[in-house]
Amino acid sequence: MVAMTFSGITAVPLEWGSRLMADITASWGAPWTAWTSTVAAAIADIGEHYPMIFYGTDWLAFAHIVIALAFIGPYRDPVRNRWVVEWGLWSCLGVVLLAFLWAPVRGIPFFWRCIDAAFGVIGAVPLWFVLMRIDRSAGERRSDQ
Repeated sequence: MVAMTFSGITAVPLEWGSRLMADITASWGAPWTAWTSTVAAAIADIGEHYPMIFYGTDWLAFAHIVIALAFIGPYRDPVRNRWVVEWGLWSCLGVVLLAFLWAPVRGIPFFWRCIDAAFGVIGAVPLWFVLMRIDRSAGERRSDQ
């Protein structure tokens, strides 16, 4: 829940964050430097000429926070809310699919698609362990009855 909320909050300061990323990767060389500096320049241009576009990323941030709130259910009653964890795993799979199937349409370089896909893989790992723990807990509940 914390990671999802943090991820959402980082969608708000796009101009500052993209400049910071370009500064950090400036000495890394290709393909990092070219990509991050291009992204920072594009975001700065959008901010200068079309700031209303960032309203979409504000909603993206809000959606991340709302998704994080959905996981309160499994935290409070894991067995009854197992479906939320399953939904989270399916969503992680969707991240990987989006990164490799749709990102090329937007001109996202392959190395960055791998980074995006990694969020789905990394997010799935704790969810998988939580799901296994829920299943053990459900089995223990059944055996106690």
